[in-house]
Amino acid sequence: MKISRRDKISVAIIILSLATIVFTLLYRYGIFGIEVDFNKPVKELEVAEPEYLYGIRIDSLNVTTETVASGQTFSGILDGYGVGGRVIDELIRKCNGVFDLRQLREGNKYTAFTAMDDTQTLEYLVYESSLSDFVTFCFKDTLAVNVQKKEIETRRRMASATIESSLWNAAVAAGMNGTVAMNLADVYQWSIDFYAIQSGDSFKVIYDELFIDGKSVGVGTIWGAVFNHGGKDYYAIRHQYTENGVVQHGYWDETGRSLKSAFLKAPLKYTRISSKFSNSRLHPVLRIRRPHHGVDYAAPTGTPVHAIANGVVTHKYFERGGGNVLKIKHSRGYVSGYLHLSRYAKGINVGTQVKQGDLIAYVGSTGTSTGPHLDFRIWKNGTAIDPLKMTDVKGEDISKAQRPGFEETKRSILAELEGKEYTAPASKVSAVKGVMPDIFREVKNN
Repeated sequence: MKISRRDKISVAIIILSLATIVFTLLYRYGIFGIEVDFNKPVKELEVAEPEYLYGIRIDSLNVTTETVASGQTFSGILDGYGVGGRVIDELIRKCNGVFDLRQLREGNKYTAFTAMDDTQTLEYLVYESSLSDFVTFCFKDTLAVNVQKKEIETRRRMASATIESSLWNAAVAAGMNGTVAMNLADVYQWSIDFYAIQSGDSFKVIYDELFIDGKSVGVGTIWGAVFNHGGKDYYAIRHQYTENGVVQHGYWDETGRSLKSAFLKAPLKYTRISSKFSNSRLHPVLRIRRPHHGVDYAAPTGTPVHAIANGVVTHKYFERGGGNVLKIKHSRGYVSGYLHLSRYAKGINVGTQVKQGDLIAYVGSTGTSTGPHLDFRIWKNGTAIDPLKMTDVKGEDISKAQRPGFEETKRSILAELEGKEYTAPASKVSAVKGVMPDIFREVKNN
């Protein structure tokens, strides 16, 4: 039967009308009565981020981590993964000047990356040479050896402790790394005698704790501290600045005076002060009263003795009373003397230039002495003075040019020590990139 043109148009109109009705119902109620929001944007297809380990993409690799066994060699490890002798020899040659394969240490980790197929061909091997360093050996198209460093995370900490026995024990008991105590002693070495600290002394410190792979591995910069010693607060504020194109830093107290003094507080690590400066002391051997113009530091024989300031050795001799004696001339009319020494350090002679902290001798009991100790003396312009009461050897004030920047740093550190927030002016805020301490190179990775 032949369908007329008019009938075709009528059928088309009916179909279009039905389609419009169906579409409207779908739009309004959705399929099976569930409302559909056609205005809602289509959710983008989520693509998984590629996963990396030691900078190597591991999506299509098998990853196995082992530890170096006793007596295991680099060649032995590679042989276990089917690497041929020729390839091993070539890789050993490529290691020359890059990494010494004899430094392979028992207990250190290594990770093998093999192909995810039937061959399981070794593509990379990574050896952790230390907490921070790792060596990547590439076995793909081109053999290669590359020494790299792990990322170090820095977390700023503030901690406090009260001393009962020692600075070290107080820090550790408060949950700090013992290195914090050592670093504090370095910061305050010119202003606090840490061998005379008392029970009840306390401190609060702001410092960086360093992490690798989420594990605490050491201590970084000490940014500020307050140490209460004998009822007096001693502040340390680290300030960094650029002068003549050179980045410099140091520690100052709250007034802007440098903590670094011309003289150390003591020339050795001593057990106790056995005798102080006196114009009339009963001599322990001679049993008569006579001046003792020095400080006796009791310490075991062989304890290192250090120069308290820069200077030049002027006297080195033996006498019946003082035993082995050493004298050093310093600036501003000062002379330091070291008596009853067991021996002198190598290279110390009359005329030798020494710097503050240099090893100069060792504690002994030579001469008229009842036991090992250092009789330490100071003269100024030829007159003996009490080493424990020197007052004019403090550090210098911060320069006028650096004073504004220091004041801003001080306000920030003091606020942090008091648990307050401080926001520096936006135009003056700067960040200084830290440098990883070299100690990590020598620490075995467990």
